[in-house]
Amino acid sequence: MEQNRQQQLNEWLSQVLEWQSFSLEPASMDASFRQYFRVSYGNTQRIVMDAPPSHEDLEPFIRVDHLLQGMGLNVPDIFAENHQQGFLLLEDFGQVSYLQNLSDDSVDSLYGQALDALLTLQSVSLDDGVLPVYDHAKLMSEMELFPEWFLRRYLGLSLSAEQQHLLHTLFEQLSQRALAQYAVCVHRDYHARNLMVTTTRNPGIIDFQDAVIGPVTYDLVSLLKDCYIRWPKPQVEAWVMAYFARLEQQVPAFSGGVWKRREDDFLKDFHWMGVQRHLKAVGIFARLCQRDHKPGYLLDIPRTLTYIQTVCEAEVALQPLAVYLQHVVWPAWHQRESA
Repeated sequence: MEQNRQQQLNEWLSQVLEWQSFSLEPASMDASFRQYFRVSYGNTQRIVMDAPPSHEDLEPFIRVDHLLQGMGLNVPDIFAENHQQGFLLLEDFGQVSYLQNLSDDSVDSLYGQALDALLTLQSVSLDDGVLPVYDHAKLMSEMELFPEWFLRRYLGLSLSAEQQHLLHTLFEQLSQRALAQYAVCVHRDYHARNLMVTTTRNPGIIDFQDAVIGPVTYDLVSLLKDCYIRWPKPQVEAWVMAYFARLEQQVPAFSGGVWKRREDDFLKDFHWMGVQRHLKAVGIFARLCQRDHKPGYLLDIPRTLTYIQTVCEAEVALQPLAVYLQHVVWPAWHQRESA
């Protein structure tokens, strides 16, 4: 943190905490310009969000926090706000994320609670305009991060006109499949690093400021085909089918009307949605390295690329992408990493 911004934060905390002394330590950083600090004073701990106004806007976080609280979900209480300087004082959910606690023994219990919370999120009908819509332009622009930041900038690949056309055509197919899904409230980063293990009302949900109205399988694939941890395909598909059954039982609008889907449709929606999300994620991981000097995310690229490869090999319409990955992208990746 810059010295001047550190001073601003210290002065603001001195005012809002009304405490003579406090200590600050880094809590976490995420894939944006936001930073988080744990402030300790007396016997109390809070989280401070540092969101520089030149890069970040506090309003979406505050708005979605109130929205999710109204649904009964466990999101942090907001104790103080400073919009001008870009600071928030938040409830501290502790230091243990799902990612740190997941194991073969704990996964069914932890994911069971996460899926309960997700069903709550997806069961609430929202008025138009409450959240932005995950539209065609947004879906396509996210996938374009893959050729721009990963293929061109990180791997140094030059795409021929034929390859560009191939990617654009496949991106269009993925986008149309996503837009045909039942639309719900979407967290957009519902994965093991953003779910905190809490003593009550588990999980504690964070990093929700980019919530939208979008495809019903998006958060499900974020959780079950996580970029940071992988589970066997049969286990993942069993979770998906069990969740589909709950949606049919508990969300009348999901199973009724023109949207009616069979189990195999839903599973295909899930896997295709994963390709869209994972293309975006690989692009973001490469951008974090190239632009933001955060190379640690490169470690998650092989796992994420493998998700894409596996689905594309199994889906006839997506097989051209599997061939391109196998013969062009993977060799370029291995060459780049061994250099």
